[in-house]
Parts: sequence; structure tokens; C-alpha cells
Amino acid sequence: MAFKSEYLTKVYDKVCQRNKGEEEFLQAVREVLESLEPVVEQRPEIEKNGIIERLVEPERFIQFRVPWVDDNGNVQVNRGFRVQFNSAIGPYKGGLRLHPTVCASVIKFLGFEQIFKNSLTGLPIGGGKGGSDFDPKGKSDNEVMRFCQSFMTELSKHIGADTDVPAGDIGVGAREIGYMFGQYKRLRNEFTGVLTGKGLSYGGSLARTEATGYGLCYFTDEMIKCMKNESFKGKTVVISGSGNVAIYATQKATELGGKVVALSDSNGYIYDPNGINLDVVKQIKEVERGRIKEYVDRVQGATYTEGCKGIWTIKCDIALPCATQNELDGESADALIKNGVIAVAEGANMPSTPEAIEKFQAAGVMFGPAKAANAGGVATSALEMSQNSERLSWTFEEVDAKLKNIMVNIFHNSYNAAEKYGMKGNLVAGANIAGFDKVADAMMWQGVAY
Repeated sequence: MAFKSEYLTKVYDKVCQRNKGEEEFLQAVREVLESLEPVVEQRPEIEKNGIIERLVEPERFIQFRVPWVDDNGNVQVNRGFRVQFNSAIGPYKGGLRLHPTVCASVIKFLGFEQIFKNSLTGLPIGGGKGGSDFDPKGKSDNEVMRFCQSFMTELSKHIGADTDVPAGDIGVGAREIGYMFGQYKRLRNEFTGVLTGKGLSYGGSLARTEATGYGLCYFTDEMIKCMKNESFKGKTVVISGSGNVAIYATQKATELGGKVVALSDSNGYIYDPNGINLDVVKQIKEVERGRIKEYVDRVQGATYTEGCKGIWTIKCDIALPCATQNELDGESADALIKNGVIAVAEGANMPSTPEAIEKFQAAGVMFGPAKAANAGGVATSALEMSQNSERLSWTFEEVDAKLKNIMVNIFHNSYNAAEKYGMKGNLVAGANIAGFDKVADAMMWQGVAY
């Protein structure tokens, strides 16, 4: 692919050569580099110091074998990953994902995005990500425990409270974090804040569970208020997914006056014209670990449809994709635009395809990219790190207030950066630029050997 900048074209061509077949990673890099064209043009020191060449290459990529024994006594083997992408502004920070789709490309794309997302929070945390192709669905608690202990036995060699602090992501909730933390403590004989998303009884932070979903809505609310003088009040909202992010986005969107009418999982989606009953969803997903289709057996008037893509044909004012990468394509964008959507903000990581983003922007739909809109989770993880370092625990209200302030600032920093470089309203470019500037400056101060 050719950019206007010869320098960026050269860098991207080399990334493609070195990472053949890694489509998710290449997509993430391409999107960022497109945004940085005006920055490179105005700041020649970026090229002189080889900042982009260093930025697209992980400082460290770790892959390892994870053997574990299932309940039938059979040995199973999975792959574990951790990418430590960039530590220019702080220790590596990023979640662990347990899902069959996890591979080197997915982990690198997530780690690369994390650099900019973490920078946007204004907190001193670098970019990292990890996980395994292990699928916790259908596994017993003992199987999950044995896997997590084996996974952490290797990962513990590479992480630490001031080196790399993982958190949860898809497939990694309180149960998995607990098993991993217990194994780390056992191996290292130390009680440190090496993982975030911990239980409240052993160093976790209030509001961490709610943080990504709440933060998504705080960002979206500020975006529509400042760009269109609108709010959630009276708006119809469609949210994909039904995990942690979707559940708490539903809760906050409802508190802000919106009506959430749809949620999904990997099998299909539910539509409830009266507004989603969140207590029922929490019982199904958080307590019973069931499937979203069970909702229609408990709530009159709700319907279930097999397949996920149709969720974007439901008429709504605000769409919040919170499931997985590339779930919202150009065809889905057309359906949303036709039905009058005014704002889309990403709760998952890179859930909209480049074609979908282009269509939203061309149609004048406000669009909040993931690295800005879903940064609330990692922001609150960093607040958990601060509490662990101080040996303190803040109230829910204290953490929530800090989270809201961070998300509001992320919107304004992204909006202002886009305007500064002649792309007013383009929050994709603005978020990339605002996140990049801080990291690039830190890299230049620390020298080429870094």
C-alpha cells in the first residue's frame, strides 16, 4: 500500500514483509500510519530518529507451550503468548485473552493498539497484550484452574509489578485472574500488584468490573454533547456482545437516559423493544454462564435471531459494538446509516472494518474509535496499580469520578489533535495522533538504543 509519505510507505512495506499473513496486525498498523501522515510531514525528527520503525516492532514477543490435564486425565496443549510492545512511558500493560482465535497476529494487533490507548489515558503505562488459544467455555472450574496455573508458570518469568502488569480480556474474568494471581504468588513468594482485575478481597479496585462499559458511555456522551449538542436521553441504543463490556455499557447507557434494545453473543442476538432487562442478562451471563438466547424464555416480548450480523439492522440512534474485531462491516454500516444512526463508538477492540469507518465518516456519523472509547478498562487497571502501590483502597465513587474525568479528557485530546492537523471531527486520526505524540517524545528522549 502506498501512502503520500515515502517514509511511511517504506515502513509499512517492511511491516508487511516481516508479518506476512498477519491480517489483524497489518490492519491496525495501516490505520495508525494513515492518521500519522500529517504528523510525519510537520515533524521531520520522527523520520530522523526512526520512531515509526521502532514503534511497529515489538520490544519483545513471547510464545510458549501450555500443557494441562483435563478432567478425564488427558494431557491437553495450548499456545500462550505475551507481546511487550512498547515501554516508553511506563511498564507494559494490557489484557490476557483466552479464545480459540488467539494467534500471533491477534495478540500483536491488540498490543499495538494498546500503546496508543494507554498513552491516551494520561497515565504512565506502556503497551502489551497476551493470551492463549484455550477456550474456557464448557470447561470445569478445575480445568480452568489447571490451565491458568500452567499458563502462569511460564508467564511469571516475564512479568512483574514494575515490568509488565496483565489484566483480563475476553475469556479472562475474576475466576481466571484469581487462579493466575494465586499461582504467581506461589511461585514468586511475593504479594504485589502484578495483575489487575483482582477480587476486592485481595487488592482489586472498586469500579474495575464496570470500567470499560461505563467509560465507553462517558466517552460517547461527551462526544455527542460536544459535537452535536445531544445526549443519551431518549435515544435508542444497540449494543453487540453480552459480556462484561456490553453489560455495563447497557447499565450506564440506561442510567444516562437511553433505551438499550439489543444484545448478542457468538450465536445470535436478542431484541427487546421494551428495553433490555439487565438483571435477567446478568443472571444468565454472569451467574449461570449461559447463552443470550435464554433471555427470550424469561422476558415476554423479546425475540432471538440466530447469527450476529443482523443486530445492526435494528433501528437505533447510537450503536456500541462490544463483541470482537471486524464484527461491523460495510454492509452493516450501510444499514445503520439508512436507519438514522447518529453515533457509533467502539467498546470492543477494532470491531469496525476500515470500509465501515469510511462510510460512517462520509455520512457524518460521529465515530469513537476503540483506542479512545474503550480505554476506561485499562485506565481503571492503572488506578488499581496505584492503589496497590499505596496499599490503599479508594471508594467506588472516587474511582468512578477519576474514570469519567479520564474519558472526557480522552475525547477532548483526540478532538483537539484532529483539529490541530486539519482533520476536525475525525476522532480516529485524533486518537492516533494524541496517543502517538506522547510515546514518540518519550522514545526520542530515551535515545536510539531504547
